[in-house]
Amino acid sequence: MTAVPEGTPVWADLTSADPEGAKAFYGEVLGWTFGGASSELGDYAQALKDGRAVAAVVPPAPGQQGRSAWVLHLAAADAAAAAERVRAAGGTVLLEPVEVGGSGSMAIARDPAGVVFGIWQAGEHRGFELRDAPGGYGWAEVFTRDTSAADSFFPRVFPYRVRKIVDDKVDYSVYSLGDTPALGSMGMGPDVPAQVPPYVSVYFVVDDCDAAAGRAVQAGGQLVFGPMTTPFGRSASFVDPQGAAFSLIDPSAAEGEPPSTVEVA
Repeated sequence: MTAVPEGTPVWADLTSADPEGAKAFYGEVLGWTFGGASSELGDYAQALKDGRAVAAVVPPAPGQQGRSAWVLHLAAADAAAAAERVRAAGGTVLLEPVEVGGSGSMAIARDPAGVVFGIWQAGEHRGFELRDAPGGYGWAEVFTRDTSAADSFFPRVFPYRVRKIVDDKVDYSVYSLGDTPALGSMGMGPDVPAQVPPYVSVYFVVDDCDAAAGRAVQAGGQLVFGPMTTPFGRSASFVDPQGAAFSLIDPSAAEGEPPSTVEVA
């Protein structure tokens, strides 16, 4: 299999204070089933949609019990080299590159503004087996209070081109690999409570955003905003019952023309 470009989102896992509760919630909302948790990998349980790997749920590491959160992992040809680029760009490596059996090598990093993300050097585990389809990964956005720092940092770690949306009402950039959009960056407005840390919002695809939003609320999720229709689809954002932020999107319900963008030097 051909390696994907460095910086491509390739996997997402949820560190949850209540893994069983998280499995029940996402199973209800997205139709996921779960493989048996691997004790060798810290009770890491892979989520499946129609038998294909889409994500994973894992309890916090001993002594690191905190808020539940999704972590998006970005592809790297060499995890150690990517970790060095993180440091050189002013970020912090929270978990040094480590081999995960024969699956690959991973590291966890944080940008200068506090956004946590993963680095994944693939071995046997290549990443998402389903994406851009209902139940699978669809998109992700860096939510940050310092978009200038993010727009400077991430292209120094990965070969992103940065294009900013031309709109005074929104602070949004698109990180592309060549001509292919890979990741978004959104400024956190003054309406976001100060105690909410910056994070990466992972979007999962659904075939009816309103129906899926209803399932999420009924299952105990908190609706943050939406559903709303954009030129990219109809989407809604939530906090799951354990406190992890995530979003849903139905790309088939897109309306309107995409906004103009300008390349950032």
